[in-house]
Amino acid sequence: MESFSSKSLALQAEKKLLSKMAGRSVAHLFIDETSSEVLDELYRVSKEYTQSRSQAQRVIKDLIKVAVKVAVLHRSGCFSPSELALAASFRQKLRQGAMTALSFGEVDFTFEAAVLGSLLTECRDILLALVQHHLTPKSHGRIRHVFDHFSDPGLLTALYGPDFTQHLGKICDGLRKLLDEGKL
Repeated sequence: MESFSSKSLALQAEKKLLSKMAGRSVAHLFIDETSSEVLDELYRVSKEYTQSRSQAQRVIKDLIKVAVKVAVLHRSGCFSPSELALAASFRQKLRQGAMTALSFGEVDFTFEAAVLGSLLTECRDILLALVQHHLTPKSHGRIRHVFDHFSDPGLLTALYGPDFTQHLGKICDGLRKLLDEGKL
């Protein structure tokens, strides 16, 4: 007997449709204004650091696709209790990373690329474990791409250096607001 699930089919269609539409205008439908401003600033940092508009667009597009897919999975109740514990762990680690990034941005001469890079790597590993059974290897590659890009010691060092002060200030303002509002 064939096993057919309209819920599973609808979820697949929703993920596929959203992955095809993951552009800047669609991001504003799923992502609040502050998060959007932080993503825009991360795009500018990536573009300036890599000197490649297409590479910066790709990493932000991958980030948006992953965020939307994980949100769809969560909203659809696809995660088991153990996966929900992983999701809570991911959120806690991401929050810790945001607070660390803020601290490094606000207190001069405290920045350590290895600390922030390690936190981002831990976030990547937790997220990969969370979506292991739900997303395709291509989506897993997107997760690795995003976290590996932003945990790059060269990028982090540049971000906290004198040439990126304005970008860092805007990112820190956005992170602070997201933390204050409990969205991160």
